Order: sequence, then structure tokens, then C-alpha cells
Amino acid sequence: MNPALWISKTGLDAQQTDISVISNNLANASTVGFKKSRAVFEDLLYQTINQPGGLSSANTELPTGLMLGAGAKVTATQKTFTQGNLLSTDNSMDWTIQGRGFFQILLPDGNIAYTRNGQFTLNEDGQMVTNGAGYELQPAINLPPDAQSMTVSVDGEVSVRQPGNTDNVVVGNVTIVDFVNPSGLEPIGENLYLETGSSGAATEGTPSLDGLGSIRQGVLETSNVNVTEELVNLIESQRVYEMNAKVISAVDQMMSYINQQL
Repeated sequence: MNPALWISKTGLDAQQTDISVISNNLANASTVGFKKSRAVFEDLLYQTINQPGGLSSANTELPTGLMLGAGAKVTATQKTFTQGNLLSTDNSMDWTIQGRGFFQILLPDGNIAYTRNGQFTLNEDGQMVTNGAGYELQPAINLPPDAQSMTVSVDGEVSVRQPGNTDNVVVGNVTIVDFVNPSGLEPIGENLYLETGSSGAATEGTPSLDGLGSIRQGVLETSNVNVTEELVNLIESQRVYEMNAKVISAVDQMMSYINQQL
């Protein structure tokens, strides 16, 4: 096989993966708390024909070598955890973390997942759960049945107003966690992430202290996807894909010419 065919084939595979990453970003442009991804590319092994620094004569060395690359591949998809825009909802159950940190969510299997999506609601027991699958927020926050209103402070203190009581009653405290390398978290869908060896262990703390973000009530963090930027990236990937396809077509024509003329 002509090496150029294989090299261009790896380019097609790499750009197709990149387009898949971009399409997922665009599909989640309206997903609350979503963090965009980018594809990380890497060149493949090289065939060394002449080694740089090799002897070209008794007294001279080759200033450069002759090395032929084998193409490209996507080695990773990296999450970008920049802050998304803040959307005011005036819903007391909508929270956002302004700054670093993640909410802790208890999964049905007993494991803890992490999220930037602060859309919460109450279950039948008055416990704070995610607005989608109904997973419990950790540490658990339970509101009394007669609670008339709820307030969460920037440092995570949750209090409610009850009938006949002029002062708010504290019912719990929300803590958030951070990681040394958030990009190493494993996304599992439903706006949730799992801890991995690359992310480092979760460090739990009080919001607005020790470098952690503060909690804002009645506000949601929108996706950090920039649609214009993603469309530009899509056009670029599409053009590179087309150029690799043209190389395959050109090599095919060259081989066809040789077969017909020789």
C-alpha cells in the first residue's frame, strides 16, 4: 500500500473524531452546567531513513535527517472547566457555584458523583434532589413540610422560614468539593462526573472559603460552549477532512496512471 493512503486515512479518522467532539459541544450549548471538550491530536511513529547527526562522510555529519511520519491520531478529549454565563431564574431551588467547585450527588449504587448543574427540587420526603433523575444532594438537606421559603447563603448555609416564627431556622449546610485536575474527571452523562486517579481525590470545603467558589441562589450556570467558536472549529475540521480525502483521490489517480501506462 502506498504510505500516503494510510497517512491520509489516519487524518480522516482524526478529523472525524474531532467533528464528533464539536458536534457534542454544539448539541449541549443549552445544557445547564455543561463543559465543552476539545480533541487532543498527536502525530504517529516516524520511519527513520537517515538519522540526524549521522556521518555523511569521514568529516561531516548530516545536519538534518530523513524521517517519514505515519499520520495523526486523537489521543484524548479534554474538558474545559471555564465558568459559564450566569442566568437569573428567580427560583430558590436553582443554585450555581461562582468559581471553583462541584456539588456532590449520591448515586443509586452508593457512589458519589459531582456536577456543576445546580437545578434542584424536593422529593416526597422534602429532601433536596437533582431536578432530572432525582438523585440526592450530599450532604443531605431536608426541608420541613411547613417551610414557607428557603434561603441559601454564599457559604452554603440553608435556612427556612416557618409559620409563626420571625427568624429563619437553619436546616443544613451545603459543602462543595474541588479537584487538583478537574479535566481528569470522568463524564458519565446526566451532567455528572466521577473521580478518577487523574483527577486526584476530592477536597471538600465550605463555599467561598479556601479558594472554593461561592453559592448564588436563583441563578444557573449556562453551558460554556461558544457557538461561534465551535462553528469556526467545525469549518476548519471539515476543510482538513476534505484535504485528506483529496490526497487519497490524488494517490489513487497516480497509481491508476502507473497501472495503465506501465
